[in-house]
Amino acid sequence: MEIALRFYGREEELSALDEIYNQCCESYGKITVITGRRRIGKTVLSQKYAKDKENLYLFINKKEEKLLCDEYISEYEELTKKKFIGKINYFHELFELLLEYGINHPYVLIIDEFQEFKNINKSTYSEIQKIWDEYKFKTKAHVIFIGSIYSLMKEIFQDEKEPLYGRADRILYIKPFKISTIKKILVENKQYSEENIFNNFIITGGVPRYIEILNEAKRYSKEEILDYILQKDSFFIEEGRNLLIQEFGKEYGKYFSILELISIGRTSRSEIESVIGKSVGGFLDRLETEYDILEKVKPIGSKKDSRNQKYMIKDNFIEFWFRFINKNMTIVSKERFEYLKRLIERDLSTYSGPKLEKLFTEIISYNTEYGFIGRYWEKGNLNEIDIVAINELDKKIYFAEVKVNKGKINITKLKDKTINLLKKYNGFECEYEALSVEDIDRKLEETI
Repeated sequence: MEIALRFYGREEELSALDEIYNQCCESYGKITVITGRRRIGKTVLSQKYAKDKENLYLFINKKEEKLLCDEYISEYEELTKKKFIGKINYFHELFELLLEYGINHPYVLIIDEFQEFKNINKSTYSEIQKIWDEYKFKTKAHVIFIGSIYSLMKEIFQDEKEPLYGRADRILYIKPFKISTIKKILVENKQYSEENIFNNFIITGGVPRYIEILNEAKRYSKEEILDYILQKDSFFIEEGRNLLIQEFGKEYGKYFSILELISIGRTSRSEIESVIGKSVGGFLDRLETEYDILEKVKPIGSKKDSRNQKYMIKDNFIEFWFRFINKNMTIVSKERFEYLKRLIERDLSTYSGPKLEKLFTEIISYNTEYGFIGRYWEKGNLNEIDIVAINELDKKIYFAEVKVNKGKINITKLKDKTINLLKKYNGFECEYEALSVEDIDRKLEETI
């Protein structure tokens, strides 16, 4: 597989995979699960890691199991340099042959879109479990199972009722690129500015495939990016739907309604239920714990059982898609893209404020000085503070107000908002800061 975007980042993941491979060579077989949302670079990561090692890559297509086996036998023969005599009708039979090969040959076996066996043949998981339990301490294969439907991969390997529960030696959840990596890509393409990194972050959220597409199209500024994604047959128009329909199944309409409401600022359960007209607790819980799309945010310093909480969409692109594309699908269907672009530009300044907070929160999280980083507000959304970072060991606390227009920040008002919170952190040394787009480079330099 040719990688269009030069390989960036992922040093920690590559190091972890290399360490596991060395363990396989020295002792016995290991299973690693690589998961994360689609377009995040799971396959590219696995192939980068396996490039200088003997390896076999198998992609699980949606077709009959026997046809899959017919396709894979030639791959097996190429790996082993031996002609296979006979017939294989089930994937688990091939899996056993591959573990047998690993007895005398340390190598990497990559099985991509592993969750597809849920549709092809569910019994594959229990058969693989039996074979793995038999061969684990004999083979030296490093088996990597990749899956892009997060909820299914979590069920397969982390649900104690499932046969492969407890069999994974390591589960790697691949996240978007860090801000520092986005900067590196823009710098290498001679397109870096603090405005460009911010606008890229708002829309791509650091997802490698989206950055790759925009990079190939040479679109870097806000205007260039919006022009590119808002056009007929654009990859981005249907991307949100393509990402999530498989995850949500038949009830996708209810989940889509909830996510659209959160994207426009209805972030509490009561606000969502006031529009939908019925309880959504179960849906919110599944979006948070099963699908990993939402996160529940509480004011920093609040009690664990506090009901003062908000729901936030974790993925920037998904939030952007629901806020501006799914919400305006009638306009999109009529291909009135110039009108939609004007609408987005009108609302983007308001929308981008919380994203700038998110960007700086991530940058500050690179700093290992702080144990807790979050937001603060009081009942009724009073005394909202954009960023609070706490170092309990050295008794230090950091407050930041974040705005796209730095001239609107008033540090005196920020200090006033902290009075009630500081009652819990009496004697802490306080630092107050105003942050805007022009501070991105400075904060990156301070924390990296």
